[in-house]
Amino acid sequence: MQVNAAIFKAYDIRGIVPTTLNTEVAEALGLAFGAAAQALGEKTVAVGRDGRLSGPSLVQALIRGLVAAGIEVIDVGAVTTPMLYFAASTLCRSGIQVTGSHNPKDYNGFKMVLAGKAIYGDEIQALRRTMEADSAPRLAGGSVRQADVGPAYSDRIVGDVKLARPLKIVVDSGNGIAGASAPAIFRALGCEVTELFSEVDGDFPNHHPDPSKPENLRDLMAALQAGDAELGLAFDGDGDRLGIVTKDGQNIFPDRQMMLFARDVLSRVPGGEIVFDVKCTQRLAPEIAAAGGVPVMFKTGHSLIKARMRETNAPLGGEMSGHIFFKERWYGFDDGTYAGCRLLEILSRHPDANAVLNGLPQSHSTPELNVACAEGEPHRVTAELQAAAPAFLAQRAAVRGDSDTPAISAIDGLRVDWADGFGLIRASNTTPVLVLRFEGQNAEALHRIEGDMLALLRQIKPDAQVGSAAH
Repeated sequence: MQVNAAIFKAYDIRGIVPTTLNTEVAEALGLAFGAAAQALGEKTVAVGRDGRLSGPSLVQALIRGLVAAGIEVIDVGAVTTPMLYFAASTLCRSGIQVTGSHNPKDYNGFKMVLAGKAIYGDEIQALRRTMEADSAPRLAGGSVRQADVGPAYSDRIVGDVKLARPLKIVVDSGNGIAGASAPAIFRALGCEVTELFSEVDGDFPNHHPDPSKPENLRDLMAALQAGDAELGLAFDGDGDRLGIVTKDGQNIFPDRQMMLFARDVLSRVPGGEIVFDVKCTQRLAPEIAAAGGVPVMFKTGHSLIKARMRETNAPLGGEMSGHIFFKERWYGFDDGTYAGCRLLEILSRHPDANAVLNGLPQSHSTPELNVACAEGEPHRVTAELQAAAPAFLAQRAAVRGDSDTPAISAIDGLRVDWADGFGLIRASNTTPVLVLRFEGQNAEALHRIEGDMLALLRQIKPDAQVGSAAH
């Protein structure tokens, strides 16, 4: 079979419908994934989809492929990605969500869990090779049954999370699939909920469902200003990421959310390892340590963070992109609704939720920036940056007369930590771009760090053009 190799990303499969991804690809994936499941002794696979317009046809094709592989399919219907993960944690151990996540509306794709683990990297490429070779065996015995995981999912959250007082909130689902479930769960917890764009609509007529972009939070901020709600919550297209906005219009980025979550989790799991990605604020690790935890910086990528958490039994992990993973009291997968409920539980213990959020340590930082590259170039550039950084930074420090020797990390690209901030340049695993982020504990530090890092980058890649990130 001819498939476009570019749709097989580091953590999922994603393409444009119908040009690079269509029902033939979906059916072939079902057959290949089914064969991989059978090889591990997995006979059952849960399947769900988000609210995209191409979802129904793709999910039916995917199911045809799985059934042809002899798999018992549990079709959980239109659900958030976390609800599919819930099905793959409670009804079986494997699952596929048909989702385009936060991509433009003509995209769709597949997030996959096999035998209890989110698959990524080589495992996704192995599926591609099976599809290309059409080498997956067809087996008898496949079947399909429907299941509604909504009530069990809601009951599990409402049974776990307890609010000390009711909260008034605004929830913006951006016409993504979370609108069908999240507001009702918050109400079941005792919240008074004002809903924005809860109607699931794959055309996304109001704004794009990506809370990591400030422009997508304008309606939420306006609703907070106009009403008497304390807090705003926003979800991405498939409901696995959470955005938080305060009454005074502050965007509480996920790395600052992690400070609150870490303090709370570590009060019950002292000494626990808290995993976060290289894009997170320099202020996070000291907060984790002060709360009695072990801070562990790791590579960006939700599948990679989950794998690290499994290895060390970490109770909590999180990424700057908004994926938050609770293992303590939950299943270890990323879930925007559950993270929102845990946040409200913490804030409900305080008379002023906004004061708690605005009191979290903060720095001056850039948003995520991108430098477009040729295919294959980002990883080469980051390797050269890692090699050149020590001498270059020593020379810059000597010119200025700095005594601060920065710490250089090559966990994922190049991250350089000074006493007063950090700079990051890493290769994206999903598109041919370099990802940049700079932070300083004051505006002067940010300016200096950004200048040093960009000068180093242009020494390796003189034509580097820095632009805002497009997720």
